[in-house]
Amino acid sequence: MAGTITVRSRLRAAGAIVGALASLLSHPGLCQITPSQANRITSAIVNRVEALTIEGGDLGLTGGSYRIRGSDDDMDMNISKFGGSGEIGEPRRLGDSNVAWQPRVQGSMGIVDADSHSHPTSRNGVGGEFATFAIEFGGGARFWLSDQFSLAPTLMGMYGHTSDNPPAPASSSQTQTGANAKLGWSADTWTVRPALNIQYAITWNRTIFTLSSDATFFHTESAGGSNSNNVEGNAGTLANGVDIDIPLRKQLFGHELRTGGYFSRTELFGDLKDGLDTEHVYEVHGRLVLDFLNQFWKVQWLGVGGSYLWGTNFSGWTVGADVAFRF
Repeated sequence: MAGTITVRSRLRAAGAIVGALASLLSHPGLCQITPSQANRITSAIVNRVEALTIEGGDLGLTGGSYRIRGSDDDMDMNISKFGGSGEIGEPRRLGDSNVAWQPRVQGSMGIVDADSHSHPTSRNGVGGEFATFAIEFGGGARFWLSDQFSLAPTLMGMYGHTSDNPPAPASSSQTQTGANAKLGWSADTWTVRPALNIQYAITWNRTIFTLSSDATFFHTESAGGSNSNNVEGNAGTLANGVDIDIPLRKQLFGHELRTGGYFSRTELFGDLKDGLDTEHVYEVHGRLVLDFLNQFWKVQWLGVGGSYLWGTNFSGWTVGADVAFRF
């Protein structure tokens, strides 16, 4: 079985248009908050920074255009992302055992533009315009226990930079305190990302069914920036899904057409769940590609794909290029 590297480019699908009339009203009394509320706001900011970094830079989460309806604020996100992962070369026997292995490489980078609007009655919301850039790289190995069943432990590192522009005060005489005083800063972070992928593939009449489960852990800490608050926390995801790859036996421009897609559910834990105010996300993805295997460099297929995602307080969609390489 040859190694396959899949690359998906998630381009911004649409701009988000959200009314924010409440932020234009003058309510000087709302700016005076208690120390307890300030601590909750600080905690919410830290969670938001970690969540946006993971959402923007992590390989396992899909880019696109999203809307989150939280308990304290609503947020619109547009994520442009490019990344890929896969095995290189043919499986090699591990000693005298029946287990084979392949080296695995993976990486991702992305940009997030997020616009958060606190609810008028909330004193814990994190309003502002967030911009995040994140990049991660790493690898590991895939171990084949049989021709169908495999495990892939990996380790990656991620760097992220998040900045925020606070909403302007309602009037020039209003003192910037409370939530606004906590905003208007930048933060640099680093993240360690160990993960384990479990995969079982079944081939039937050239159609390939792949069942997979991915458990991922994130530990994030501050690496600098203008923010005096320390960004430190833990998060995790557990994604389970099924992918189907179907050859259509039709030719276009001298290449066979293939279709397919996947359905998955991703559980969010820790600061990722708190920062996005989302417990889980479903994704349904479809693709239509041309088969280039053994015809153009190392390209296996090239085409287009799109996804719709939904979950707790969460909805979004994405379209982009769907490319796979085989080395």
